[in-house]
Amino acid sequence: MRGVKKARAPTPFEQRLYELCKAIPEGKVSTYGAMAAVLNSSARAVGQGMRRNPFAPTVPCHRVISSDRCLGGFSGDWGEGSEKVQRKRQMLVKEGVKFEDGGKVHSVCVLGVSELQHLKRA
Repeated sequence: MRGVKKARAPTPFEQRLYELCKAIPEGKVSTYGAMAAVLNSSARAVGQGMRRNPFAPTVPCHRVISSDRCLGGFSGDWGEGSEKVQRKRQMLVKEGVKFEDGGKVHSVCVLGVSELQHLKRA
């Protein structure tokens, strides 16, 4: 069939990415950059892997945000005005993630590289 995308198996990198993402608990988030540092990759590669996540919500890609603590993208969309990104915000609020008045995720909810490394080993 023309125009129909075939599902593909996750790459080895994506498999490691999804395992790390599954370790982020409810009420917490991490950044594309922190995940990239733990996986020896790039933030862009993490973002692309999250965009292709076929296992949501088991792999909670909505718990990954940009390094400036803005929400970043969701389901292929980017920007605070996006309906999809607003859905990401609602999902995070429901899980207990706190936001500052300016709309950024509160720093107490953000897991950095060392916390992610600890989760990866657990």
